[in-house]
Amino acid sequence: MSTDESIPRDWHAIESKQALELLQVEPARGLTDIEAVSRLDVHGYNRLAPRKGKSPWLLFLLQFHQPLIYILLVSGSVTAFLEEWVDSGVIFGVVLVNAVIGFIQEANALKAIEALSRSLSVSATVIRSGVRHVVPATELVPGDIVSLHSGDKVPADLRLLRVRELQIDESALTGESVPVEKRTVALPVDTQLADRGNMVYSSTLVTYGTALGLVVETGDRTEIGRINQMIATAQTLETPLTQKISRFSLILMWVILGFAAITFLVGWLRGESALEMFMAAVALAVGAIPEGLPAALTITLAIGVSRMAKRNAIIRKLPAVETLGSTTVICSDKTGTLTQNQMTVLAVYAGGDHFEITGGGYAPEGEFLQDGRTLDPGRHPTLMECLRAGLLCNDARLVADGDDWRIEGDPTEGALLVASRKAGMHELDAGETHPRLDTLPFESQHQFMATLHHNRAQDARHVYLKGSVESILSRCDAAFDGDLNRVTLDSATIHRQVEDLAARGLRVLAFARTDRPHQDDTVEHHKLQDGLIFLGLQGMIDPPRPEAMQAVAACQAAGIRVKMITGDHPATALAIARKLGLVRAGRLHRLFGISPVGRALTGAQLSALDEEAYRGVVEECDIYARVAPEQKLNLVRALQARGHVVAMTGDGVNDAPALRRADIGVAMGKAGTEVAKEAAAMVLTDDNFATIVAAVEEGRGVFDNLMKFIIWTLPTNVGEGLVIMAAVFAGVALPILPVQILWINMSTAVLLGLMLAFENKEPEIMRRPPREPSQPLLTRRLIFRIVLVGTLMLAGAFGLFEWALTHDESLARARTVAVNVFVFCELFYLFNCRSLDYSMFKVGVFSNAWLLAGVSTMILLQLAFTYWHPMNRWFGSEPIGPEEWMATLAVAATIYAAVGLEKWIGRRFMKT
Repeated sequence: MSTDESIPRDWHAIESKQALELLQVEPARGLTDIEAVSRLDVHGYNRLAPRKGKSPWLLFLLQFHQPLIYILLVSGSVTAFLEEWVDSGVIFGVVLVNAVIGFIQEANALKAIEALSRSLSVSATVIRSGVRHVVPATELVPGDIVSLHSGDKVPADLRLLRVRELQIDESALTGESVPVEKRTVALPVDTQLADRGNMVYSSTLVTYGTALGLVVETGDRTEIGRINQMIATAQTLETPLTQKISRFSLILMWVILGFAAITFLVGWLRGESALEMFMAAVALAVGAIPEGLPAALTITLAIGVSRMAKRNAIIRKLPAVETLGSTTVICSDKTGTLTQNQMTVLAVYAGGDHFEITGGGYAPEGEFLQDGRTLDPGRHPTLMECLRAGLLCNDARLVADGDDWRIEGDPTEGALLVASRKAGMHELDAGETHPRLDTLPFESQHQFMATLHHNRAQDARHVYLKGSVESILSRCDAAFDGDLNRVTLDSATIHRQVEDLAARGLRVLAFARTDRPHQDDTVEHHKLQDGLIFLGLQGMIDPPRPEAMQAVAACQAAGIRVKMITGDHPATALAIARKLGLVRAGRLHRLFGISPVGRALTGAQLSALDEEAYRGVVEECDIYARVAPEQKLNLVRALQARGHVVAMTGDGVNDAPALRRADIGVAMGKAGTEVAKEAAAMVLTDDNFATIVAAVEEGRGVFDNLMKFIIWTLPTNVGEGLVIMAAVFAGVALPILPVQILWINMSTAVLLGLMLAFENKEPEIMRRPPREPSQPLLTRRLIFRIVLVGTLMLAGAFGLFEWALTHDESLARARTVAVNVFVFCELFYLFNCRSLDYSMFKVGVFSNAWLLAGVSTMILLQLAFTYWHPMNRWFGSEPIGPEEWMATLAVAATIYAAVGLEKWIGRRFMKT
């Protein structure tokens, strides 16, 4: 293929036949694999050049762009100017270490998120060497023939060759909010991008219909590639919690500066030297700053994302990690999420007779029964015609996989294949005797699929339909009796059969047929509005996932309501809901008069309600049937209006608005369309409801661990600041120096506090109500705990410092005692913080190996701080004796006991 500039970019202005000639390809055959590889070498992979994010240097420098770090930088600069080289060196060293840790963790987190997003790669259906293949979209080349269906993301710029009712959402490219109808005719050269109806462009979304297109541009040569800045944005690590903490840090900065200024002024007015008071103010400032907080936030969030990925939940938008912890309602699809998605046909109604089918799963082994007796299905023509409709109007494949059988395609269609196989029909034979001529794919608006076939034995053309009972019956005006004789349609009897099957928890599909003239090569919606012949019903079951039953129970124990939403019949929905434990006593009938207690509500009933009644109903009802995808959006809005934090699952194109509106949009990784995945905050790689619950559990754990670090670090900052102020106000020497404060803060933050990020989830985490979104970061109980521990640290450190001086100890030795008080109080208090409400014995003393390793290392370093001569010289410390150690450990143990008592009182008498 020529690659020079003679090939036009104005593909919309030439006929499709000319475009095919220019790219040297036939639509029925497509490229060969050799041609595709050759063109890939010329054009490169079909991907956009990655938008440059922050350079490593900029990412590193931004670690210093924090209000509290500014204070340290100014303090370090002034102390250097005053030639206090040890103090300034340690301050700058601490700032540098904090920046390096933050840089490494943020870079790793961004790489992890990027890797996870790559795992959600887009695929494309192409024709190569006359055979359809599914290939990664990155491997497409100009000249590939691509098949598009509703729900697909367009993988490259395509010149359309054939379309069937095709509509494209081009909002990402043109800003046009309404889907655009497409056609194939050539257009004038000067046609604007938004009006090029014969082209579809990379990254736009197929909302309706099907098409066959020719790849004309890939990668950066696509329209979206030319304006890459419109849609490509670098991933950030900012979340609502980190924003809240950033605001908290800004306020804290001004508070710290205010107290530092007061400390300086009080001491100076008392006659102390300005230099000494400045160093006291610096000590107060560095003591009150929680230097380890930024790194702890980044690490904890990164660990949370990684843990969720291991449990099959890929987080696409980081705020979801936190929001999951507040979820109060999960609205879930039924099929494949709450159920196993392994359908099995158990019953057939055809020709006025009822038949049962034995066997389970996808193995084509089983018998047909009537009134408990085995029968030969071949002797029942209408039964066979109903099964044939399910076989022909079908795009699935049944594949032997060793001793097992699996379905390639839709599980419902797989069940129909297996049922027909049990009757002795095979899809390959049926393809020979009834070759398919045309297809109308299933669309949610129409609720049916139709295929046109040539019956070679009778030289006739039949259209077979399968779909919902309501959709099929409304188009039928006749039926077949047991011998394929046309009779009057008895809708009432059919509806009774539907009710009987649905009451058993079976999903019911209806089948119909109509004959077409020989010259008819296409099937279109307007030709199928009426005049069809009803063939029968097939009832199948998709059993609930065992893990979904456990997950629903876990949600209910955690105070999370689970609402099941399905397009199935109400009786089917209710039968599955009973097995899942979702049917509960309600007040719908008494309050609204629309349904008996515990019954499912239909989309039609919801549509008939006014806004006030609607909001009341969604609060009470947990089972919704015959709900159209667009009604999910209304459900989300109504629940949010009631103050709920809503997680909504979805897999289809029409689910996207609800997924975007929900607090947590959850898309299915296997069955979900690209449209749904784009709209979702989280993607389930296993399409399993239990994974949502696992993600909620992980989300709660992430928030818990963040709070544990905050609750652990703030008392130390409070205590250190109070010690400095107390010393200045009392007119005595500082119990701890700035360099010693920095040693305390950074060593304990890295070796003790950060280890809380690896803390396992608490046993009671899914047996407590969701956290209120409006709840402040620090509750009254937690503020009291911070003040309590900070005050005890003040009393212990200042008290033992003065006690050492009264026993004629040197100032350096007294300060060493004070430093050890802070470190060991933090160490003992760390074990309190392993659980916000319970003792460490509840979560397991040895359950966090990282924490135990950090504690051991911290003890060794503190011994070095106390007894190793070089550190004595650097930090102004001095060895202490057993008596001082006993007093230090007694203070630390007192804090551990006091916090344990406060937790016990809180559990018994307090709620917040």
